[in-house]
Amino acid sequence: MIEVRNLCKSYEDDPALDNVTFSVQDGEVIGLLGPNGAGKTTLMKILTGFLQPDAGSASIAGLDVLDQCAAIQQLIGYLPENAPLYPELTVQSYLRMIADLRNVPGGMQQQRISEAVIRTGLTDRLTLPIGTLSKGIRQRVGLAQAILHRPSLLILDEPTNGLDPTQIAEVRNLIKKLAGQCTVIISTHILSEVEATCDRAIIIIKGRIKADARLSELAATSNARLILETTDPEGPRQILAGLPTVKQVSYDKIEKERISYLIKADSDQDLCPAIFALAKKHDWQLCELRQEVRTLEAVFNELAAAGGEK
Repeated sequence: MIEVRNLCKSYEDDPALDNVTFSVQDGEVIGLLGPNGAGKTTLMKILTGFLQPDAGSASIAGLDVLDQCAAIQQLIGYLPENAPLYPELTVQSYLRMIADLRNVPGGMQQQRISEAVIRTGLTDRLTLPIGTLSKGIRQRVGLAQAILHRPSLLILDEPTNGLDPTQIAEVRNLIKKLAGQCTVIISTHILSEVEATCDRAIIIIKGRIKADARLSELAATSNARLILETTDPEGPRQILAGLPTVKQVSYDKIEKERISYLIKADSDQDLCPAIFALAKKHDWQLCELRQEVRTLEAVFNELAAAGGEK
């Protein structure tokens, strides 16, 4: 669906995008994650034809974003951070205007509007002026205009920005329902947004992509967590430290004689089989053994702490 190769964009001498390369398959739900000023919005503007890159290329459904911009915009549904709404219009009149702008044939407009309204839960707000609606409902109206023409690619820029927890949950549920209909890119700096709605994350820092993987792959580590019942926590620690590829073993007491060990490795090899063999050999009272999992927050913080150079 999307091919981006060596994309560059600078504002005066300040690079916003620096050799950005990635691809997105049809039907994927991608989280474009990064701090404010990382280059996310610049990338979205290039993909949607609102901004030209300085170098590199980008295509959507095989169409070049520079040479075939108008055709690409017919394929895209776009919800910017501040939805383009007209407070004096009713929901119905606004969506009809969008249908006209999107060149939806007159005979199909009512069907497309009805589909968008039902999918976004706006059936009981059609006759209300947009200016009288809560921010969460206005965001639904923004989503409705983005999906009205049945886009192949849906781009959402900070879709839950400024919403309360209830409204955030509602919008996320809507995104999940829409995800099965088209390819979705969610640009955000909110980690929980990506975890709640996306299958894959692209982390961009200072205009460069620093991670691009499925969430399960980003979370995986070769470190292990071991919990034993023992009165001699130092004994197992020394034995565990002797395993090949182990670089550090730390522990802390979690209750009574139950000790939790974190075993860190310097390779990608899973330590759990070797640790289990040691537990069996030394007759340790094993309570739990599992591979340690990183949160998306931990991955992001590691990259951010490295100043974008990792």
